[in-house]
Amino acid sequence: MGKLYRAITADGSAFAAVIDAKDIVSEIERIHKTSAVITAGLGRLSIAASLMGYMLKGRDDSLTLRIDADGQAGQLIAVSDSMGNVKASVTDPRVELPLNSQGKLDVGGAVGHNGTLSVIKDLGLKEPYVGVIPLVSGEIAEDVAQYYAVSEQIPTVCGLGVLVNPDLTVRAAGGFLVQLLPFAGESVISAIEKNVAALPPISSLLESGAAPAEIAHRLLDGLSPEELDTAEPVYRCDCSRERTERILISLGKKEIESIISDGEDITVSCHFCGRKYVFGQEDMRSLLKRAVDIDT
Repeated sequence: MGKLYRAITADGSAFAAVIDAKDIVSEIERIHKTSAVITAGLGRLSIAASLMGYMLKGRDDSLTLRIDADGQAGQLIAVSDSMGNVKASVTDPRVELPLNSQGKLDVGGAVGHNGTLSVIKDLGLKEPYVGVIPLVSGEIAEDVAQYYAVSEQIPTVCGLGVLVNPDLTVRAAGGFLVQLLPFAGESVISAIEKNVAALPPISSLLESGAAPAEIAHRLLDGLSPEELDTAEPVYRCDCSRERTERILISLGKKEIESIISDGEDITVSCHFCGRKYVFGQEDMRSLLKRAVDIDT
């Protein structure tokens, strides 16, 4: 499970959230059989989703991060609940690219530089909140910070990192968010800027054994940080046979009748965890009775 820690300055004008997400990203690699660069890219998106989702207020709230861009990876999706538990999927998990000019995994190249980041918050209202911004770099951390600046007008610093071993297992993974509240003074802003500039890469810190609490307090050094809360998020898919049935029923009578006429069992695979649900002819006839006509 992940380890998430949040701290707040003594005056309440800024907070930092840090997560060690090695176990979460390792599960992404295990489920999706991702290449090194996709482990890094989808891992970063999932880490960001976990940190952002944990800030939701309602127990049943959820947050989705979706990238649609021109990279070979295709669409990347990460979904978090309000406890920071996350699930993720990608169109092509096997993309391989050369290292970038800095000798690092080319996440921006795999994700794409031209496209959008969508942030979808389901807060239990009639319609979800949707914010969409053009990608800044495709490296994800900068894109998340830009989303907050443009869509929510919240000054935010985001750091995300994933280290992948030669055998494609995950060596370290994690991230942080630092946010300022409107009444943050210049001294607070200056201190955080200095602390962020002096901080080594988050993945290197975690690899060396630094705990999320230690990193959070380094980010807020000089501002008398205090613990806000902690959590232990995991990779969690909430799919079920019942939910899959509801999806099939939503296709409408005509589509279900077409499936039945083919005379074959159908298998529905979950994009997030790979679990397969098999529906035979009798199952489909039962679903047909619960379906309604859909106008075309």
